[in-house]
Amino acid sequence: MIWQPTGDFLLLLADVALAGSIGILLLGRVKEPRTLWLLRGYLFLVALAWMVQRYAPLPLTSKLIDALVLACSLALAILWQGDLRRLMELLGTGRIGVLFADRSGDQLTSGSVSTLTEAAGRLSQARRGALMVLDVGSDLRPEDFLNPGIHLDARLSVDLVLNLFAADTPLHDGAVLVQKNRVVAAGVILPLSRQGPNRFGTRHLAALGLTERFDRCLCVVVSEETGTLSLASQGRLERPITSSRLHDLLTEALAAAVTAPAGRTVALDPPEPRG
Repeated sequence: MIWQPTGDFLLLLADVALAGSIGILLLGRVKEPRTLWLLRGYLFLVALAWMVQRYAPLPLTSKLIDALVLACSLALAILWQGDLRRLMELLGTGRIGVLFADRSGDQLTSGSVSTLTEAAGRLSQARRGALMVLDVGSDLRPEDFLNPGIHLDARLSVDLVLNLFAADTPLHDGAVLVQKNRVVAAGVILPLSRQGPNRFGTRHLAALGLTERFDRCLCVVVSEETGTLSLASQGRLERPITSSRLHDLLTEALAAAVTAPAGRTVALDPPEPRG
């Protein structure tokens, strides 16, 4: 007699395959070891709860595991609130393909890094405040900002950046958005971070606020008061830095973005502000 799979078995097989695919997708998007351990532990608890409920007549144990999974879910929702919010935004705007797309063609080139470094250095020497957003794969769009600013789509150059941040221009208070080695927009208003409002100025809070929400973008900040250079990445701020240090950090970030897995790289560790 030849055994034929029943409908229930096929549904079970499809359920396990789909759940396993989601788990592999999540694990493949995480690069920080501590975050990976947390996610593995959580997925293990979820799998254990499912197995106990389906195959073991242990109602008390099942209730305890369910309570543990719920507690862990609430804890992770608080810990990863920024990333969960970003996921909901992608789902709501129909941009879920960003998670799977290959962003390797969107990377800055070494020439653009040198251009940005030179422009930041000259702005620092002149003590002209500036905020530059470098998108290296987050697929930033106008709806991601409080105000999308003025659309430019111009070739990136030192002179252009210096002119955009001239004190007598209407766009100097906003940010400049750089994508695919071009200046896409200027006068962009970014969401502010709630980190250390008494420690940082508006430009620094804006840089932190954006990089908290989008893990594959960087923000270069030039202080208008002191001319200090800073670099924000994944909700962390490194300052003060020199022009050569900025060039090294941007080069390292570019190399990491190129070698990262295709799609969005999830940074789920909570931000830790650095003075």
